[in-house]
Amino acid sequence: MILALDVGNTNTVVGGFAGERLCFSFRMQSDRNKTADEYVFLLRGLLAEQGVDLSAVEGGIISSVVPELRYVLGKVMERLTGKAFLVVSNRMDLGDMEIKMDIPSQVGADLLVDAAAALSLYKPPLVIFDMGTATTMSVLDAQGNYIGGVIVPGLRLSMDALSSRAAQLPFINLDEPPERLIGKNTVDCMKAGAIYSNAAMLDGLVDRVEEELGEPVTVVATGGLMGVVLPFCKHTVHYDENLLLIGLLKLYQRNA
Repeated sequence: MILALDVGNTNTVVGGFAGERLCFSFRMQSDRNKTADEYVFLLRGLLAEQGVDLSAVEGGIISSVVPELRYVLGKVMERLTGKAFLVVSNRMDLGDMEIKMDIPSQVGADLLVDAAAALSLYKPPLVIFDMGTATTMSVLDAQGNYIGGVIVPGLRLSMDALSSRAAQLPFINLDEPPERLIGKNTVDCMKAGAIYSNAAMLDGLVDRVEEELGEPVTVVATGGLMGVVLPFCKHTVHYDENLLLIGLLKLYQRNA
C-alpha cells in the first residue's frame, strides 16, 4: 500500500492506494500545536480503523502548504512505517510539465499536485480550481506547462470574516445551498451571496483565461466546498474531490 498525505492549512487528508485504487481516505485537523508523539498516536489509531497493516506499507508521499507540519508529519510517517516519505517540491520529476513562473519555488505543493493529477486525466490547456482555505486557480497551457494562476480568499474564510466584522450578520452553514438567488431573509441572502458570487467568479475567470489564451480550456476542480458551488456554475466543470490524492499517487510513481 502507498500512503498519501495532503496537508492543508485547515485539514489534512490521508489516503491509501492499492495499485491505482484509492482504498480509503479520511480527514483530520492540521494542528500546528500537536507534537510528533501526539500525531503518532492519532495516526496509528486512524490507520488501524482503516485496516492498514503499517508493516506492509511500501512507501508514501506528502504534500504540505504548512512548513512546520511538512517536517513533523514526515518524521511521524517514518516512525510508523519505517519508510522515508517523498515530499512534493518543484525539484521533483514533474514529467513534461515545466513551471513557467517568476519564482518556481513559490508555487504551492498542492498546486503542483493538482496540476499533475489533471494532466493525467485531461488534455491541456487546463484551468484547475481548488476551493480550500484559499481558492486557487492554476492555468496550464496547451503544452501542459504551468504558466500561472490566481489566489483569492476562500469561500468559508470570506464568510467567516464577514460575520465576524458585521455585528448583525450571523455565521452560516454553507453545506446547504440557497434555494434561490434573491434571498428573503438575512441567512438566505448570505448563502445566495456566498454561493452565487463564487460560481460567477469561477465562470468569469474561465472566460477571461480563454480570452487571454485565445483558445478554449478544460476546467477541473477539487476542494471541500467546490461540491456546493458546482451546481451553480455555467461552465462544464470536471469535479473530483480526490484530485489531490490522485496527483500524489502519480508523483510518487514517477519519483519513487
